[in-house]
Amino acid sequence: MSKPNLVEAVLSRDRAIVVAALAIIVVAAWAYILSGAGMGMSAFETSSLSMALGPSDEVPAASTRAMAAMATPVDWTFGYTLVMFFMWWVMMIAMMLPSAAPMILIYAKVDRSAKSRAGQAVGLLPTAAFTAGYLVMWALFSFLAAGLQWAFEGAGLLSPMMMNSTSLLFAGIILLFAGVYQLTPIKQACLKHCRGPIQFLSRHWRPGAFGAFAMGLHHGAYCLGCCWGLMAVLFFGGIMNLYWIVGLALIVLLEKVMPLGPGLGRVIGALLMLAGTGFVVKAAGWV
Repeated sequence: MSKPNLVEAVLSRDRAIVVAALAIIVVAAWAYILSGAGMGMSAFETSSLSMALGPSDEVPAASTRAMAAMATPVDWTFGYTLVMFFMWWVMMIAMMLPSAAPMILIYAKVDRSAKSRAGQAVGLLPTAAFTAGYLVMWALFSFLAAGLQWAFEGAGLLSPMMMNSTSLLFAGIILLFAGVYQLTPIKQACLKHCRGPIQFLSRHWRPGAFGAFAMGLHHGAYCLGCCWGLMAVLFFGGIMNLYWIVGLALIVLLEKVMPLGPGLGRVIGALLMLAGTGFVVKAAGWV
């Protein structure tokens, strides 16, 4: 078999290659998070159901090592800031890339079809560029999230190592914000774009690798607009708490692919608002 034919045979299986590549990235991201994301403790040690349920007078059901780390102040050096940034970014990749996979696969198919009709060479570079643009948008979010984490820790609203809320009022405000945002028109508009990949591609199509990167950024912006309220909940029950990491990833996926996804999003919003109100009432001493 000649070399050109071999290349053509490989590219004809582009869908399988894209699926495999996305799977490898997601698995690697989850492995990094489970290992502790450079924190020195695994995600299992920083995860506790009692902490996931918010601040209380009860002692969290965490390991002795994790409990000691909760009270240890953190020096936000340049190196530590980089660790926090990559923790957020890899966590966003692990949580968000599965829900973006349908869009990426449809993009790859449309790009291949367009090039085949035009008699152009088919390759995977545009699909890689589209995915890179999507991930860069979440990198920008991760930079902001790490900055907020630093600010909240400095204000005493987050525990230094377990990274969960230490204030009833702060916990309530986070849940109320996330819940209200779930019901806003901008949330619903962004979710509609995320649930309609064909419509997105037909309206915003740009040729070439640079165009694909720009489209990935654009789609990432819609995805960010859809989900950033939910991501704020990580400040409530622990940024590295697996109960919330897995739970939010599942909610995001169901919102985007489930027929009743928008309705589910509204129900989640109502529940978050109800829980947030409870924390605010408790913080005010009314109960």
